[in-house]
Amino acid sequence: MLLQLSTWPEVENYLSYSTGIIIPIGSTEQHGPTGLIGTDAICAEVIAKGVGEATAAMVGPTLHLGMALHHTAFSGTISLRPSTLIQVVMDYITCLAVSGFRRFFWINGHGGNIATLKAAFAETYYHLANLNIPHADEIRCEIANWFMCREVYQLAKKLYGDQEGSHATPSEVALTQFVYPDLIKTATLDTQVASGYPIYGAADFRRHYPDGRMGSNPALATPEQGQQFYQLAVKELSNSYLEFIAKA
Repeated sequence: MLLQLSTWPEVENYLSYSTGIIIPIGSTEQHGPTGLIGTDAICAEVIAKGVGEATAAMVGPTLHLGMALHHTAFSGTISLRPSTLIQVVMDYITCLAVSGFRRFFWINGHGGNIATLKAAFAETYYHLANLNIPHADEIRCEIANWFMCREVYQLAKKLYGDQEGSHATPSEVALTQFVYPDLIKTATLDTQVASGYPIYGAADFRRHYPDGRMGSNPALATPEQGQQFYQLAVKELSNSYLEFIAKA
């Protein structure tokens, strides 16, 4: 059940039996020479929809922009500052909390969002405590990083070994290929790919990772593998969501 494709009476009816909502969040950033710029949001959104269908949960609109300042030296990347993303997340949660939602399960597709999301949740709890919202102390937020699901991680290691890398990975590229099989990109990739450098600013990142990849070989990706990652992530995160909303 997608929030944006529902009417307000339908949302009100949903809230009569559930106060949980799944929110996909990703990023709009470079993913190497063959990865779609929207990879992180695409992955989070399709998995969130799958979890929503499996658990009969409401799924909110995807946040396509994340914290990706270190990728902004590559054409097409759009990033929010951490302070901006915190405000966006806080407003998103606050509006839905006023409506009656209490459990916010964020399915995340971008590692760079994790620290900012945790800070946003802390800011939101503090903000809601000062508003006259019934049951504000019962509001809970949780991050679920699909790429860190146990079986997803194990499959990626089995298929790709060290060539999975940590950005523009074959696992995430495979998932986008499953979603958009007509948009598979190809390019000649250098077999020597940089890895191991810490992340600082955008210019420094591009200097150390000139084609945008971080130890990865996305040429290994296939749509069939992407379907496997999708199924594993939906299964594990569906269980995680149900456990989350059942907590006191």
